[in-house]
Amino acid sequence: MLLNFTPFPVLTTERLTLRQINIEDENEIFALRSDERVNKFLDRPKANSIEDARKFIDKINNGICNNEFVMWAITLKNTNKLIGTICYWNISKEDDRAEIGYELNPGFQGKGIMQEAISKVIDFGFEIMKIETITAFPAADNNRSVQLLKKNNFKRDLKLEHDSKEQLNNLVIYALTNKASKKT
Repeated sequence: MLLNFTPFPVLTTERLTLRQINIEDENEIFALRSDERVNKFLDRPKANSIEDARKFIDKINNGICNNEFVMWAITLKNTNKLIGTICYWNISKEDDRAEIGYELNPGFQGKGIMQEAISKVIDFGFEIMKIETITAFPAADNNRSVQLLKKNNFKRDLKLEHDSKEQLNNLVIYALTNKASKKT
């Protein structure tokens, strides 16, 4: 698996630019991380201030510099304004596995934006990073997220759920394997 995020891998789709998060995104990061609708299905502390958003941006960019994970700001091509994020984290070089995570401003949900972003990020993961398996841990009752994963050929992985050392609570595990990387 290849983990080198310098220079940062900017990705583009028909409508989107996926770029590195920067300090100018602090207001949008704060809005995302403090929004009850976004946080409803995420197990994380709610952002309480712009300072929380700044600390998060610093943490993300330090992790990217150290090739620990990668997170993209999702922006529409005609604007530089962050409307969501998508990332690979919990990367395991030993298992050639990475977890995908994503969030989108509720005002932009239901418009195919995350479908466009996840498709590009999956391709990047398989083709550039050489990930063998991408996992996702949505809340079982997060129907939109589960449907997005299914639309992108993720399958529920009951074996991983059973073998998981983590307390899953309301989470389920979906996985997508890169068929091209399978060794014969």
